Amino acid sequence: MNRRAIILSFAAVLSAGTASAHHGWGSYDAARVMTIEAPVEMLSWANPHAHIMLPYEGATWEATLAPLSRMQARGLTEADLAPGTVVSVVGYPSTRNEHEMRAERITANGKTVELR
Repeated sequence: MNRRAIILSFAAVLSAGTASAHHGWGSYDAARVMTIEAPVEMLSWANPHAHIMLPYEGATWEATLAPLSRMQARGLTEADLAPGTVVSVVGYPSTRNEHEMRAERITANGKTVELR
């Protein structure tokens, strides 16, 4: 097999793994809208989705945000979600993972951004 075929095969395998790791939104309860207003404890600013950790009702909640490109296009930056920044996140709780939510909207540093 020539070098180009090996590289293309390797790229196909990697992209298939990435696609299967990405999730759908069916595991969130869209009938239960919740709002968490709290300081960001931790930020993971990486694709396919950014994540923030927030203290809420005695537990730490993980909020799954939008892809970085979408948030940046709508004016939300990594600096806006720095640890210690108080945010308000509106979204849906997970039906599979306790203390996890899918964020639909976030307000940080005076700006509200629709994430979907």
